[in-house]
Amino acid sequence: MSAIPVGGLVPQAADDPAELVVRNAKVHTGDPGRPQAEALAVRGGVITVVGDDTDVAPHIGPATKVVDALGRRMVPGLNDAHLHVIRGGLNYVLELRWDGVRTLAQGLAMLREQAARTPKGQWVRVVGGWSAEQFAEQRLPTVAELNAAAPDTPVFVLHLYQSAILNRAALKAAGFGKDTPDPKGGQIVRGRDGAPTGMLLAAPSALILYSTLAKAPVLEGDDRKTSTRHFLRELNRFGLTSAIDAAGGFQNFPDNYATVIELAEAGQLSLRIAYHLFPQTAGQEIDDLTRWISMVRPEDGDAWLRLNGAGENLTWAAADFENFTEPRPELASGYEAEFEKAVRLLMENGWGFRLHATYDETIRRDLAVFEKLAAEGLFPAGNRWLFDHAETVSADSLDRIASLGGAMSVQNRLSFQGRAFLRRYGPGAAADAPPVRAMLDRGLTVGGGTDATRVSSYNPWVALHWLVSGRNAGDLVLRPPANRVDRQTALAMFTRAGAALTGEEQVKGVLRPGCHADLAVLSDDYFTVPEPAIAHIESLLTVVGGRIVYAAGEYEGLDEELPSISPAWSPVAHFGGYQAAHPAAVAGARQAELLGQAVAESEQHRRWRVARGLAPDGPSSVFDPCFAV
Repeated sequence: MSAIPVGGLVPQAADDPAELVVRNAKVHTGDPGRPQAEALAVRGGVITVVGDDTDVAPHIGPATKVVDALGRRMVPGLNDAHLHVIRGGLNYVLELRWDGVRTLAQGLAMLREQAARTPKGQWVRVVGGWSAEQFAEQRLPTVAELNAAAPDTPVFVLHLYQSAILNRAALKAAGFGKDTPDPKGGQIVRGRDGAPTGMLLAAPSALILYSTLAKAPVLEGDDRKTSTRHFLRELNRFGLTSAIDAAGGFQNFPDNYATVIELAEAGQLSLRIAYHLFPQTAGQEIDDLTRWISMVRPEDGDAWLRLNGAGENLTWAAADFENFTEPRPELASGYEAEFEKAVRLLMENGWGFRLHATYDETIRRDLAVFEKLAAEGLFPAGNRWLFDHAETVSADSLDRIASLGGAMSVQNRLSFQGRAFLRRYGPGAAADAPPVRAMLDRGLTVGGGTDATRVSSYNPWVALHWLVSGRNAGDLVLRPPANRVDRQTALAMFTRAGAALTGEEQVKGVLRPGCHADLAVLSDDYFTVPEPAIAHIESLLTVVGGRIVYAAGEYEGLDEELPSISPAWSPVAHFGGYQAAHPAAVAGARQAELLGQAVAESEQHRRWRVARGLAPDGPSSVFDPCFAV
């Protein structure tokens, strides 16, 4: 949309014309000083004016691009505080995504079609972003179904950090046979004859899943750049303008960071990335951290790509696992000595860090180390650090985190693993997993994220729906109202809080003059749509630094052109990424879900009362997250 008279805004001979004006919007700024507006103007990648249409009119020049939001809701660009974006980008176009698929039958049909398109020597891989809980069938695919769908093409299907299912061809390609030993912390399920069946179990370590996936072919050269650019465009589709990369297994520095570094140098990133460094090899973590400290410094880079610190692991011995189908792992006694060396090294050199910690038992042990170092003055306020996940963190641990100046980052892992958590730990623990409200009540900065792409989906609106509703992907209520947040708070967790975790809260996360021009015009009004519809919101116009990086619907064609997806047989080239449901189908499915849920919950509620010695048909006086509607 070029600079033409739009709604009375006529180009003027402005001394400092804006490059972009978005008008006629319902703007949620996130700025307490001016919460609402109608329009904004952008110059040099920075917001210059926020106000109504008449406020931006003087800044429209002959070359100004004017976009009419048509009364739609505009919000600050979203910031995923825990996303494996670098690793995800390197593999995106090779993956068949089941994110958003509502039935296993549909997923298997996609798999069968993709197998027919996949050349010899390549694998079909379904790697995260889905759960059996989202399927109408409420189950995983079987090995037999994978063999029938792809008799000759290797198929690897990852289910969370719990298991992987391989067809016959994938077992052969991965080199699994009768004599293949079980790796530490993992299990190769075997039949009566001792041969692998095709099921791999994390018991509890996911290393068996990672290492098997690592045997599949990878992209090389320019294909890695193209894959990453298309993944970033897919994230832009949902209004994401920033992400904090949490590093992870098989993500070596600097080798596996080269693609995003090259894209940043070429000005081809469409998402701002703050990244972390994660020691990859047990036993050499201190050597890795020491080497990196000599190479780079936190905040090295620019507004598009910058180092944020270390983690989410510092030492392997201190890392717990979040496989809720298995008991909580007992970490080795005495891991604190090496862990203390790592934390001391970072703090002495001005490095912040983030820590993967699912359980309060781990968090308490880590905090004891922090408190010892803090007594020596080694926890200065300028060193940002945080705990990730923290599903079972206690009130006492939260108080200790707050007193040490820490922060939190929570993810919607229980959108996809909620039923497993509920079965193992019960409804009381599920109601507080994680205790988001208690974190906020203590004044902690709490960033919202997804932990995509191998657990949760990268769609942030699924996570926002989880924060607001307390429901998982199968519509099971896990968290009561007391541990939910309102829509404005949830959005702040995905905007302002994420900016605070990277020290950018003065320039990012809100729409006000002087801040980065990062915004999203939404398909539906987040603040007024029915609660179930939150998960189905997308962006129609995403702007990062004043650049239109994604455009759909009325704005299609305004965004930058990307190179074609390569290889041509890519699942993404054929199916796309996240599988969005048609609005009518969403409404119909929601009605069916509610009906089925009501029937199931009625029977569950009856059994729950009987088990407690109560009359079967009476009301419950206690909130039970298993049965609440």
